[in-house]
Parts: sequence; C-alpha cells; structure tokens
Amino acid sequence: MLTSKEIMDIIPHRPPFLLVDRIEELEPGKRAVGKKCVSMNEPFFVGHFPGEPVMPGVLVIEALAQVGAVICLSMPENKGKKAYFGGISKARFRQKVTPGDVLTLEVELTKCKGPLGIGMAKAYDGDKIFAEGEISFMIG
Repeated sequence: MLTSKEIMDIIPHRPPFLLVDRIEELEPGKRAVGKKCVSMNEPFFVGHFPGEPVMPGVLVIEALAQVGAVICLSMPENKGKKAYFGGISKARFRQKVTPGDVLTLEVELTKCKGPLGIGMAKAYDGDKIFAEGEISFMIG
C-alpha cells in the first residue's frame, strides 16, 4: 500500500490536483488499484454545481490517469520521469460522483511499447460503476 506522500514521491501532482488518496495494490508495469475519498471540501464543488455537488467527469478520468502514472513510474527504468496523458477512448460515465463516494480506481496496462502505453481503467464502488474507458499515455 502507498500513502499519499509515497504517491507524491512517484508522480509530480500535488493538492488540490492530486486526486488519489492511496494505492492499495500495485504491480509495477502491470496494474494498480487506488482510492479517492470524495469529500464535500473538494475545491471543485464550489462551482460544480451549486446546490448539487457533482465531481466533474474529467477529474474522475484524471484520477484514473494518475493511478496509471503510478503503475509506469514505479518501474525502476522510469524513476524520475513523467507520464503524460495521451487520451481516452471508449469512455463511459455511468453514475455521478458526489460527496461521500469512495472511488476505487483500477487500471490495468494492456499494451506498452517503448514510451507509449494503453490501459483499461475503471472507477467504481462495489457494483456501482462511475466511469470506465481506455487511457493512453506517454513516458517522457
């Protein structure tokens, strides 16, 4: 398990843009499972949306991308490098994320060739799926 401090030792993101609270499972270069505890104190809830706080879907995808970055950057050959988000395909948003939700962020790399990679990503809580898709990235 990695704490938020240990995650910050691997990826460059910092609060309020660090969107992963902990990594519960990690197989460097293959797979990881992280957690994001969504609190009413999140800065984006001020404007999204007043009276009905909803976590922006793009931030759910960013949280998944950060878990993907941990997978790649925890490999010894990538230490000190950065992972850049390349895109998302087949994205589906199935439920809205609201304060009190605990996102399980699961990413499994399906293809890695040189500095480019692709992974299947899913944000869920039990059988409640929030978002899923295929993310791509580049190590630089």
